[in-house]
Amino acid sequence: MSTRQESERIRILTVDDHQLLRDGIAAVLEGQEDMTLVGQASSGQEAVESFQRLRPDVTLMDLRMPGMSGIEAIGAIRTEFPNARIIVLTTYAGDAQAAAALKAGASGYLLKNLVRKELIETIRVVHSGRRRIPPEIATEIAEHVSDDALTAREIEVLQRVAAGKSNKLIAAELEISEGTVKTHMKSILPKLHASDRTHAVTIALKRGILDL
Repeated sequence: MSTRQESERIRILTVDDHQLLRDGIAAVLEGQEDMTLVGQASSGQEAVESFQRLRPDVTLMDLRMPGMSGIEAIGAIRTEFPNARIIVLTTYAGDAQAAAALKAGASGYLLKNLVRKELIETIRVVHSGRRRIPPEIATEIAEHVSDDALTAREIEVLQRVAAGKSNKLIAAELEISEGTVKTHMKSILPKLHASDRTHAVTIALKRGILDL
């Protein structure tokens, strides 16, 4: 088979704070005649700088990295380059993370355990201008699209509940009254369709609303 001209290949930037995963992606891309890996970044900030310098056709972005998160990096890149095509690679299947990434401007969403099986096709789909989201995640997003979102304060309260803190301690940390903490919990439970505090934490972790 003839080798494609470099200018015809899909130019790819990969962003992940784990070298092992970046090496794995490089290995998957190596055998593709229509793709070339033009750069790697290990943080959100590095991703933005690398994108500005390299202008890749498709960027593969991890969500959870030290410092600037993947979602923040997607937002920063898309603000400067509205046509940037970005695929999220993550271990987290929660609908809240996926919805936030898509809202920030991601065009694709792929779980890391499916990289070897679906990465190449996902890159080609996104490069062609279409979106690609796993059906199970799309279903989860659709299920919760009409739910009332937790406020930033409610998430702060729930994070502390997840850490096993009492209402009294949460009130002290957030400089609010215990009554206000209880009011927040009363609001949180129906929003998450949860029966109690523990159930609310379990749901929030599963959906990616909380990150412990």
